Amino acid sequence: MKKYIFVLAAAFFLISFQQKKLTWVAIGDSITYLNDHADETGNRVTKGYLTAVTEKLTQLSYINKGFNGWTSGGIAAHIDSLGLVKGDVYSVFLGTNDWWAGRPVGTMEDYKNGGGNATVYGSFRIITDKIRKLNPEAKIILITPMQRADFVYIANAANHAHGSYKPKNGQTLEELANAILAIGKYEKFPVVDLYHDSALKLSKLVKFKRLKDPKTGTYVNYPFSQSIDIPFDPKSDEYPYPKEAIALTYDGLHPSDKGNAIIASRLIKALKVLGFQ
Repeated sequence: MKKYIFVLAAAFFLISFQQKKLTWVAIGDSITYLNDHADETGNRVTKGYLTAVTEKLTQLSYINKGFNGWTSGGIAAHIDSLGLVKGDVYSVFLGTNDWWAGRPVGTMEDYKNGGGNATVYGSFRIITDKIRKLNPEAKIILITPMQRADFVYIANAANHAHGSYKPKNGQTLEELANAILAIGKYEKFPVVDLYHDSALKLSKLVKFKRLKDPKTGTYVNYPFSQSIDIPFDPKSDEYPYPKEAIALTYDGLHPSDKGNAIIASRLIKALKVLGFQ
């Protein structure tokens, strides 16, 4: 009888342990934010990477701390007022807005020495220090920004930006991605490197960009390589990414369902290595 009770108790403990939810705090920009705001994608996205991850790793429950348009500098500047909570694992997916804003990447010394919020390296130090203060035992995963084609905001075409095929403010997006990789190596944090992921290559982000032929004025579906030098006028031209143009992004920058699925698959792999299931 005692043995039977012991076996039942052990089984109950095992089931309770397996069912225990662990908290994943996802810190990021609009790519993270849009997971829970599909209406702001024109409903072009139906499943973000946070949802896709937690559908597979049912042990995890996510808290979305994505902030639309924010840089790592913005996150760092407001780090104590963002409502960040104690979690079991944190992901930090930032950088694409830092690049477009022209923020200096800085050097590893800015990170090592806590050099303040003037550079991307310094901003990441503020963020990781906050995470460690919330939970010294938490796992931290860094995610590099993915490459980006020409971005045109679906709700306001006047908000547009060239892709990562050329520098901004004298810096490439790859320099910023490499800085995040360097921080991961220094801290021994796993890094999901989307920038150098062959499945997310620049040429795969959109199927085409619909623009007016400068000579004839008629609309042409230009492949990425040909669209770079074709002008776009947000005041008079049609939105250049109709639904048929959607590939791994729906607007040149933000992941589509397919893009989010790739991000989720890479993150699931990293989380499994850390023991999450």
